[in-house]
Amino acid sequence: MDVRHLELLRELALRGSVTEVARATHRTPSAISQQLKAAQREFGMALVEPSGRGLRLTDAGRVLAEGGAAVATTLEQVRAQWDSFRGEPSGTVTVAALPSAATFMLADVLRDIEGTAIELRCSDIDIAEGEFAALAADNDIVIAHSFVSVSPEGASALVAVPLAREPLDVAMAADHPLAAHETVGAADLVDWEWIGVPKGYPFDSVLESIERATGTSLRVAQRLRDNRLVESLVAGSRRIAVLPRFTTPTGTGLVLREIADIPTRRHVTAISRPDRAERLAVKRVLGAFQRTAAEAERRHRKAGS
Repeated sequence: MDVRHLELLRELALRGSVTEVARATHRTPSAISQQLKAAQREFGMALVEPSGRGLRLTDAGRVLAEGGAAVATTLEQVRAQWDSFRGEPSGTVTVAALPSAATFMLADVLRDIEGTAIELRCSDIDIAEGEFAALAADNDIVIAHSFVSVSPEGASALVAVPLAREPLDVAMAADHPLAAHETVGAADLVDWEWIGVPKGYPFDSVLESIERATGTSLRVAQRLRDNRLVESLVAGSRRIAVLPRFTTPTGTGLVLREIADIPTRRHVTAISRPDRAERLAVKRVLGAFQRTAAEAERRHRKAGS
């Protein structure tokens, strides 16, 4: 049994197309197709079948892809044991992080791993919740978020480690009429114009909850991704927005108010492929994220007490 064929089928299961496997493995689609044919000859049955303009795994192909995932996980366990025997984790750990979560964690994580043999490479990516899981194909750790569960949409096959539960508050100018209240209710928010985020983003789930609770459609003037831009538009107007509590600056013309009558906390979670989660260096970096996130929660609980 050629382990390389198992690895190829695992990559196809992860990435969904021959083109994406070719891109990720720095080969041509033609070369990938030839290797799939070789794998089918070795195992004596069809491992892929036509699906639209591409290919998908057959039941037999999925069995072998799962075997490829098990082999990869075992290999990483051996590497972790070797790193442990040598006395320290090492190597490059790649992280794809939601910017608003990286803002309250990444600097402390980098300080935490100073002096180790780990190199951390981080990219900031602001996308819809359902798109984070796909990033785990090319990154050791993905920092994602969800309004409804610890594991973000599409991540059921990945290792999910909860980091923090962060309140999502309503942001407004300091002289906004609602700023006089310590908290606000859903009914207080329906008459104001909003700065929102694109559909599919967890912050938008708060607006949907308000609409369900009140039976009223909210007026969303703009849908923007960048929190700093949203802050500037809110601070200079009568518009309001949902912003994360841990990283939104207050006291400079902007205030945050908790919504008292609907749940508004997002789950910030680290997700990884099962094989990559076994790497000792990945576990070390993940531990740093857990410690940093826990400290952020403690700090904000104390500030709110």
